[in-house]
Amino acid sequence: MILTGDDPAHIAFVKQKLCETFLMTDLGPLRYFLGIEITSQSDGYRLTQQRYTLDLLARSGLTDTRTAATPMELHLQLRASDGTPLPDPSRYRHLVGSLVYLAVTRPDISHAVHILSQFVAAPTSVHYAHLLRVLRYLRGTASRGLFYSRHSTLQLQAYSDATWASSPDDRFSVTGYCIFLGSSLIVWKTKKQHTVAKSSAEAEVRALASTVQEVLWLRSILQDFGILQTSPIPLHCDSTGALQIAADPVKHELTKHIGVDAHFTRCHVRSQTVSLHYLPTEVQHLFMLSKLQTYDPS
Repeated sequence: MILTGDDPAHIAFVKQKLCETFLMTDLGPLRYFLGIEITSQSDGYRLTQQRYTLDLLARSGLTDTRTAATPMELHLQLRASDGTPLPDPSRYRHLVGSLVYLAVTRPDISHAVHILSQFVAAPTSVHYAHLLRVLRYLRGTASRGLFYSRHSTLQLQAYSDATWASSPDDRFSVTGYCIFLGSSLIVWKTKKQHTVAKSSAEAEVRALASTVQEVLWLRSILQDFGILQTSPIPLHCDSTGALQIAADPVKHELTKHIGVDAHFTRCHVRSQTVSLHYLPTEVQHLFMLSKLQTYDPS
């Protein structure tokens, strides 16, 4: 079992009592757990899955030594009908399933894995080719992971984004967000929206509402630990239209069908739970890229 806390004497007491009751072995400080490698340093903790990644590459059957600079091409749109069906889809499903678990410490592949996961029922040669690109990207970045600084502040900040009608098969938009606790990334998600958005602003409003919902949950969790968020939590978005609708929904035909999401966000802006901020697309993407690059200990 894993014991946490900042009181060594109390931790030793709990372990002693447990050993008196159960047959246990003290393995010392946490270094490896369910494929995740934990490294304790003077400035913080690093979480990686390098061993898991190398094992995955060995099982993948890649015969070349090439690497890829990015996990997926920019603005790539894959269709279910692209390519020819794989005669045996089991390898594709196995590799994608492994990537899903690898994304626990690799937010840089989460969007690519989200796209590839949509075709596990009937993968094709094209889907498999893009899966191999992700593996080649991992070959060159196997040591990357997450870093949690000991000196990070305990203030939440969130970033929200959405692609509009990016799925060519059904024209659904995709919500994406990430949330930091100080300088440490603690939550990230890529998910298809439940309904088709009629405009990019609508897709962004829905993404904002999803991000606010996650922020509220994290805020309550931190409160249970005695960490209060005394100031509004900054929420960054690159859509001025979505920010205007969320801050002050206009009552007309173009926005009434997204009124619930808009009013949900607006309610928490008024209560000063969150504060909305505009961040240009290029700045937001460059910021996220620099954050992802800092995860590489090399």
